[in-house]
Amino acid sequence: MYDHRDHVAELCSRLFASMPRRGQRLKAERYVRALLSVPGRKTLRNIADWMEGEPADREPAKQSVHHFISNSSWDWTRVRHALAGYVEDTVAPRAWVVRPLVIPKAGPHSVGVDQQFVPHLGLTVHGQQAYGAWLASEQTAVPCDWSLLLTRAWLDDPGRRRRAQIPAGALPAGPEEVAGRLAVGASRGLPSGRPVVIDAEGLDPARMLRVLVPAGVPAVVRVPASTPLRVDPAVLHSYSERPATADQLVSGCRRLWRPAEGRGVRAALPVVLPAAPRLPLLLLARWTAGTRGPDRYWLATAPALGTAPGPGTPLGSGAPSGLGTAPGSGSSPCVGAARGAGAPYRSDEAPLALAALADTVELAFRQVSEQTGIRDFAGRSFQGWHRHMTLASAAHAAAVLRDRRAVHGVRAA
Repeated sequence: MYDHRDHVAELCSRLFASMPRRGQRLKAERYVRALLSVPGRKTLRNIADWMEGEPADREPAKQSVHHFISNSSWDWTRVRHALAGYVEDTVAPRAWVVRPLVIPKAGPHSVGVDQQFVPHLGLTVHGQQAYGAWLASEQTAVPCDWSLLLTRAWLDDPGRRRRAQIPAGALPAGPEEVAGRLAVGASRGLPSGRPVVIDAEGLDPARMLRVLVPAGVPAVVRVPASTPLRVDPAVLHSYSERPATADQLVSGCRRLWRPAEGRGVRAALPVVLPAAPRLPLLLLARWTAGTRGPDRYWLATAPALGTAPGPGTPLGSGAPSGLGTAPGSGSSPCVGAARGAGAPYRSDEAPLALAALADTVELAFRQVSEQTGIRDFAGRSFQGWHRHMTLASAAHAAAVLRDRRAVHGVRAA
């Protein structure tokens, strides 16, 4: 029989090896076990009660847990690096998936809380807005890195910055820059070289690509149906070059529709953004036959053969990024010479398969992350928020991998 306690111990021994003190490593493991065990909200008080076990010691225990999360010296970035390496070894992920996280808050004091517009919801929300980088396979996904969006109300107020322990290097940035930098950091980290799926509808694709393309990150970016695009004249010479929305292009190019898995239909069109006419992209959509049409649209930065552009490649250079599969029996009908390269467009199937990983992440978030305290930190410290999110991610990994090993009857090493 599989004993999940062995698995948590093995996971934590690897993830927390960088913590300099044994007491920190033990407390981190107990915090993860609390996140896996405490019913309801995983507040610091509830976690402290579970960790200490005695109500009489509640206040000292709460202070001890608060210090460990908000003021301790351990480096969360090293733990996240170890977590990514662990997930790479155990899950065999195909890509990074970057997606938003909104945490509504009633009060004004938790770090990052503000009245702010949330692009993927199209609403203004009072709360925190963050982006997570997940390593995903077709079967499961684990969050490994996080970035908290900080508004000028936090960054321009010296008193608030000091009280929240916001580092001096934190500068104002829009959601495209926050999500894009997180994607670049993930792709360049461990495991390196993975493509990135940006599942954050509502972000400006041109602004996002200005972050991703110069860094050479192969990416599939979710875009709204209303995104203005033009058919790439270097590939489809007979189509109008007038700008049209993504949904108009897909519905107007029925001869490019092809069958997909099951009762699915897929479409792939070589396009360019009006703001970046020299950057070849592939507009992707997939939907169920008989329905009204796609509910999601994606832009892949890798429609052409070749290697990813190196650092310093300007947006619109037309450099191919190498994401996709070699042409063959599954090739898209969108075949022609890529601008300036004379190379055929690759199959649309590989980036569509990557885009499908967004569904894996959504399911993992709902079934696991929301049960392991990902939204429950109520502290006022920037450091505390990141440490809690790191340990909540570790708890997510423990839950996911525990279930996988239990199903396969594998005992933790």
